[in-house]
Amino acid sequence: MHATMTRVCRVLVLALSCAASVQAAPRTVTALDDGWEFAKGAPGGWTAVALPHTFNADDGTSPNPYRGAGWYRRTLTAPAATGGRTYLEFDGAALSTDVWLNGTRIGRHEGGFARFRFDVTDQLRAGANTLLVRVDNTRQPDVAPLGGDYTLYGGLYRRVRLVTTADVHVDMLDAGGPGVYFSTPRAERPHWRVRIANDRARAENVVVTARLRDAAGKVVATAQRSATLPARAVVPVELDAALANPHLWQGVEDPYLYTSEVTVARADALLDRVDNDVGIRTVQLDPDRGLLLNGKPYRVHGVNVHLTYVPGKGTAADDADIDADYRILEELGVTGLRFAHYQHNEHSYALSDRKGFLVWTELPLTSEVGASDAFAANAAQQARELVRQNFNHPSVFVWGLGNEIYKVDEVSGRVLDAMQKLVHAEDASRPTAYANCCAPIDGPQALHTDAVGSNVYFGWYDKEFSDLAPFLAANHAKRPRTPQSLSEYGAGGSALHQEDPVRRPVAPSRWHPEQYQALYHEAAWRQIEAAPWLWASYVWTGFDFASAGRNEGDARGVNDKGLVSMDRKVRKDAYYWYQANWSKKPMVYITSRRAVKRTAADVEVKVYSNQPAARLMVNGVDLGERAVEGRIARWPVRLQPGPNRIEVQAGGQADKVEWTLAP
Repeated sequence: MHATMTRVCRVLVLALSCAASVQAAPRTVTALDDGWEFAKGAPGGWTAVALPHTFNADDGTSPNPYRGAGWYRRTLTAPAATGGRTYLEFDGAALSTDVWLNGTRIGRHEGGFARFRFDVTDQLRAGANTLLVRVDNTRQPDVAPLGGDYTLYGGLYRRVRLVTTADVHVDMLDAGGPGVYFSTPRAERPHWRVRIANDRARAENVVVTARLRDAAGKVVATAQRSATLPARAVVPVELDAALANPHLWQGVEDPYLYTSEVTVARADALLDRVDNDVGIRTVQLDPDRGLLLNGKPYRVHGVNVHLTYVPGKGTAADDADIDADYRILEELGVTGLRFAHYQHNEHSYALSDRKGFLVWTELPLTSEVGASDAFAANAAQQARELVRQNFNHPSVFVWGLGNEIYKVDEVSGRVLDAMQKLVHAEDASRPTAYANCCAPIDGPQALHTDAVGSNVYFGWYDKEFSDLAPFLAANHAKRPRTPQSLSEYGAGGSALHQEDPVRRPVAPSRWHPEQYQALYHEAAWRQIEAAPWLWASYVWTGFDFASAGRNEGDARGVNDKGLVSMDRKVRKDAYYWYQANWSKKPMVYITSRRAVKRTAADVEVKVYSNQPAARLMVNGVDLGERAVEGRIARWPVRLQPGPNRIEVQAGGQADKVEWTLAP
């Protein structure tokens, strides 16, 4: 199976130079982040805001976050007349969006997570123009998602732009996609499929050129083709080239990217140009060997990620927030991510390409599906947007079609079957997957996709830690020819809740000790490691996230199963357990570090490390070196009354804490 793709950087490239004899490309982009006003509920009482913006920034973790309309307006100046086309581009707005320009309704988009565009050429007038946008995150029976254990924030929570093109250009109205689709049926045979739009009233003859540049900028492959474009039509153009000695994209070990450059020209005029980063690789999901990257077994271990942040920000994350998250994930040692449970922003996919993280990205079909034809049409629209907008990312290796759809009936089966057919028609190179919960692996809900994942929480909601391995083995035996993964597993954990030694808490309670979360993951990972047929495993979750319906742990409205707190300030003990197992950089970490007040003199010092041995000192006294077995070293220690200084060293790394024994 070949799943060789490119990362599309923003299609909206600024004017770029080409050959000296050709004019500069006229495509331009203007950011519309500033100058907005916002009104909640109905127009009036406007307040100044900047994008990205969500109107649930402060109530996203409350029991009843606002779900309704939010209005945005701003003045925009029309670009200088070029005879071309002008578009409004929205990177994402939840959940439905209506747009007016100068009082004329431009259009409506239903779906909260994908990019969408409107052609506003005919509505723009010289000088100042008034742009009005209504965004509504009310639950809508014909728009996915209908359910899910996460807060659905509303607003213009991603960026907006004004884009101009020539009247002959790479298609801008292709389900929000880039209009350029790159693949390599064979690594040495790059292939481009380019959609060219001719908005003129007469036919046009153009030359389409595709170039591939290596990391040093050298052209290493070229293809060119002439095309005749009928008036007011969109024409697909296919190009093939030869590439000698292709440098493969090898995940975190070597995420090598080429640059794809596609130009559209007429006579001596460059009409459009789109540049993309390109990764060349194959991915295969094998039911016995797991995931094969470029023909070799490759362990995908990582976390699920929801894009929610602290109160005051919510889902309105900027690129710097995503960059910071990826530094945390890179230090953790992940090789893959599951984007839950919807399309994430472009920057996340681009960073995954550059970092070498393999990504499972999915449709927002969570918990339930609608029975109407309109819902099915909306699901199809969102599937088409997901695939076309992310087709070119080498990091994306599987399309998720749904998550935990509880009701098994003809409706859910029909929708999942339709998504399977549509996604394969859009992209035959990647497999599909479904995240199954609370139903047998061979039940009807889990049979529609090429591969399947299981969401299980043994030792948290039900059963015991040790039940995971038998469950995985039984699933493998039930469906031996179906590639399987562990799409979710986890336990709640609060850095404010300390209990050492720890007892099993009640999952929906307000007591979620950090130590229990760590014990859960110690047991889970050992069993996952022993299941080589799993093509991926994902902790639920990387970061705590907003879930308005929850009232547990140390904060209402927060799912605290993250390895890192929602404000990103605390990396819990379980984070370092996985770092010890996943990261190649030497590390050592003292667990239960936040249990600073001790009442028992006799304690255990437990250390996570990826080094062969660790040395402990307590109050300056060397207690010797111990072998690190299974990434853990342990010492029995007797604390002295008052403060106690605990220090550990391993592989040139050190860590220290202070515990106080109260009388």
